[in-house]
Amino acid sequence: MPKWGYSITEELDPEKTVKTSGREVRVSHKSAREICRTIKGMNLSQAKQYLRDVMAKKKAVPFRRFKKKAGHRHGLEKAFAGRYPVKAAKHILKLLEGAEANAEFKGLDTDRMRIIHAAAYPGMKIKRFMPRAHGRATPDFETLCHIELALEEQPETGET
Repeated sequence: MPKWGYSITEELDPEKTVKTSGREVRVSHKSAREICRTIKGMNLSQAKQYLRDVMAKKKAVPFRRFKKKAGHRHGLEKAFAGRYPVKAAKHILKLLEGAEANAEFKGLDTDRMRIIHAAAYPGMKIKRFMPRAHGRATPDFETLCHIELALEEQPETGET
């Protein structure tokens, strides 16, 4: 059994941060990467609502890198190509809810949690072969995905 680490490099304060990861998830690493890029920097509640809107196909995820043959979508700024990756959004939302539970367990205020690290990258390949005519075979590989999230409790604003 491998011992997984995190790709986040800076030192995190363990009293103010929570981490969560999904390893070998069966979603597209390209879609997961674009979602992670979009939600990084958002508040926890804002990111959860955004992912619910993506799953309901109300808001599109801007695709900046993996955008070949992706049509333009309404409401996107700067990057006009977009998609609605429902399956990846569902898995990332599940991870965010797990991070929220971790924060509640640590006694942190979930209303002030902000995503400081969100990354997705390819994992292992499931290798299969599809039999074809005349004794041949075609490879049918499926790439799994690793997803990492880190959230930090933001300091209270000095409003009186």
